[in-house]
Amino acid sequence: MVKTGRKRLYDHLNRPILSDREKLLLQIRNQASFVAGDHARRSMRGWLTSDGDPNTDLNGELATIRERSRDLYRNTPLAAGALDRAAENVVGSGLRLQSRIKRKLLNIEDDAADQWERETEARFDQWASSKDADLARTLNFYEMTEVAFLSALMSGDCFAVMPLVPRPRSDCDLRISLYEGDYVSNPQMQPNSKNLTQGIEINPSTGAPVRYWFQKSHPGAEMPSFEWTPIPAFGSKSGRRNVIHLFKPKRPSQRRGYPILTPVVETLKQLSRYSESELMAAVVSSFFTVFIKQESKGDGAGLGAGYTDDQSILTGSDSDNKLIEMGNGTIIDLGENESIETADPKRPNDSFKPFYNAVVEQVGAATGIPFEVLIQHFSSSYSASRAALIEFWKFVTNRRAWLARNWCDLIYEEFLTDQIIKGKIKAPGFMDDNFIRFAWLGSAWQSNIGRGMIDPLKEIKAAKEKINARLGTYEDEYATMNGGDWESGMDRLGREEKFLNERNIQPVKTTAGGGIQ
Repeated sequence: MVKTGRKRLYDHLNRPILSDREKLLLQIRNQASFVAGDHARRSMRGWLTSDGDPNTDLNGELATIRERSRDLYRNTPLAAGALDRAAENVVGSGLRLQSRIKRKLLNIEDDAADQWERETEARFDQWASSKDADLARTLNFYEMTEVAFLSALMSGDCFAVMPLVPRPRSDCDLRISLYEGDYVSNPQMQPNSKNLTQGIEINPSTGAPVRYWFQKSHPGAEMPSFEWTPIPAFGSKSGRRNVIHLFKPKRPSQRRGYPILTPVVETLKQLSRYSESELMAAVVSSFFTVFIKQESKGDGAGLGAGYTDDQSILTGSDSDNKLIEMGNGTIIDLGENESIETADPKRPNDSFKPFYNAVVEQVGAATGIPFEVLIQHFSSSYSASRAALIEFWKFVTNRRAWLARNWCDLIYEEFLTDQIIKGKIKAPGFMDDNFIRFAWLGSAWQSNIGRGMIDPLKEIKAAKEKINARLGTYEDEYATMNGGDWESGMDRLGREEKFLNERNIQPVKTTAGGGIQ
């Protein structure tokens, strides 16, 4: 008996033949549970992705991303504004030390603790305000903080080396030397390996950095040096930190950072091109261009009406009579068979601004800087504008806390260690007990930049209500509104009050409506 094709298929699969309804149910059952993982959908076809680890994904493209990010900062107003706005608000004129030692843990009375904190803050400010803090004697610590933060945003990361170099008229030997991320790379252009990635050598068992390989000159210099210097991450005996790597990782085990503009590099470049083309079109439109349309005649058809030979073009004998000067209210008689046509590029383009703003909103969403802050224009309602400022303040406080932990605290620890070893500052137990060391290192870092206010009267009333309801402190509200140190502000206010009282100058009284009596 010859088996039919249907029977052979049944025997081969060893399962019953499915009906159309059963086939449909099976197809539905075999579909992806998540649309995001479905390869069959038309909308998902052609979507190329990478399954590499954080370092593999970044290693081959980091240099190009850095270059493009810097180019956008140099040549694109929106990119420059975004990075500068972030640096100006997060750092301001520099993050100032506010010593906050753990008094109860150290068993120190308040008066003694206050005195220790003031003296330590003063000594740190003396060192931080001097250009001697910079190994190159170019910037002080506060200025280096802004440069390091801006470099980390623009290039993805920034490195600082902290050598101890004695200098005359400096009570602290700590020096800081800043390096762009390009300086740290694999020696002799070695390929990345398990233990060496983008110039960072790690302990294979723990993943902790062991040493950093610094190229002796910037790889983009006119005459780069192809020599590398290894700098240990930590001292072999002291455990002292030698290098600060300032970057914000987004994935576990990520060794290098990438610029904050990375998700919108293409968007910003295309938007810049679009903006430039619209600007050029508007400039061209501003020139009232007139074309004289002629009907050719005679043998000079290829030369335009009135020209019969090359000599007439050179001498201008015929063309002199055809010069047309434009002016206000000028009436010009045209020649026979001539008419005027004007060029109208239809600019400015009414749809340019809405489209530009829509793209800028995407840039704001990617960078964490709200649209209103990004373009420095608050045209919405008070509530919407205030909400934008509050969201931006979240970005600022988050980045400021990150910068304080990963930059300021690390440098302050080395400064305080140097001063205690020299006997300039007394801190019993600092060098002997890590827990006591932690208690002495308590600190906060304050900028002189506050959140800003759209309606100061409403903001001040809200702050007073928060304090009265025990939902906020004077220090927090003062820092939010004005920036700076609340205690220093109150000291200045006390001196001013004393000055006014001695001269019998009374405060100005206002009415309930806010007017002056």
